[in-house]
Amino acid sequence: MPATKKAETVKELEMLGIAGPFERISQPGCFVFNRTGDLLRVPEEALLPGHSPTLGVVSKEPWLVTKIANDPYLPLGKARTIAADMDLYVNF
Repeated sequence: MPATKKAETVKELEMLGIAGPFERISQPGCFVFNRTGDLLRVPEEALLPGHSPTLGVVSKEPWLVTKIANDPYLPLGKARTIAADMDLYVNF
């Protein structure tokens, strides 16, 4: 498991390299699901009130994500490098 710090507040989840619950995402960017290593792109439009589809994850355990970039359209190669540099599992 990666040695990233866990976010205690929504504000901390906005910082790069900080892990926090999926449902606390409030800013656009690229995130990595800590458990699976999958990449999640969150564009600004996805966070605007009234826009759909709203994405929800249902699980017995919390889905922790780590923000790796503010740019949701970061090229995959660069996203892989950044995630690996943060010692995150990379599965994309």
